[in-house]
Amino acid sequence: MNDNFYLPLTIILILTVMIPFLFHLSRYLGDVTKNNNAINQTYESGIKKTYKDSFERFNIKYYLVAIIFIIFDVEILFMFPWAVTLRDTGLFGLVEMFIFMTLLLAGLIYIYKKGALKWS
Repeated sequence: MNDNFYLPLTIILILTVMIPFLFHLSRYLGDVTKNNNAINQTYESGIKKTYKDSFERFNIKYYLVAIIFIIFDVEILFMFPWAVTLRDTGLFGLVEMFIFMTLLLAGLIYIYKKGALKWS
C-alpha cells in the first residue's frame, strides 16, 4: 500500500483536535475584553443593552422577508447540480430548468402582486 494513503486523514484528524484547542487557548492568551471598554459599547459590539421585555413583538414583515429569502435561496441549491450536469441531461434538462424557473418567477410575481415586498 502507498505510504501517503493515510496522510490526508492524519492531517484532518490533527486539525480537528488542534483548532478547538487553539480557540480555547486564545481565550486566555489574548483576553482584551476585560480591560477594553470600547468593545462593550453599542457601536463596537453591535449589541445594545435593553431594559425592555425580551418577548417584545417584531413586525411580521421581518419574518415574511426571511421566509421569501429562504425560498428563493433554496432555488440556487437546485440550480447548482443542474449546471454541473447540463451536458449529461441535454435538452431535457434545459427545458426542465426553464419550467422550474418559470414557476419560481410566477411565485415572485404573486408575492409582488400581494404587496409582500412593500415595506410601508
